[in-house]
Amino acid sequence: MKKDELQMLGFEIVAYSGDARSTLLNLLKEVRSGNFDNVDSALQEAENNLAKAHNVQTKILAQEASGEDLELGFIFIHGQDHLMTTLLLKELIVDFITLYKKQNKS
Repeated sequence: MKKDELQMLGFEIVAYSGDARSTLLNLLKEVRSGNFDNVDSALQEAENNLAKAHNVQTKILAQEASGEDLELGFIFIHGQDHLMTTLLLKELIVDFITLYKKQNKS
């Protein structure tokens, strides 16, 4: 795989992760204000985008595991960073949702 192809895949990971991140942060604002109407659909939307980013990542990992020598650039590494931090953000926001729901019931 050429470096420019890896760069494009890195951009894909950034885009999908960025979309998921935006969805999650908007959801956090909603639940903070007591609106729980969109929790399931927003989490599903974020999960779909994270799955797309993960699929791109898996494709590249599989190629490297099969012995292909990949010339990874900063854009791909940046994409990995976006994906991993957004996965962590999702876990934290799910916990926040639980806490806000408990607080709202009181």
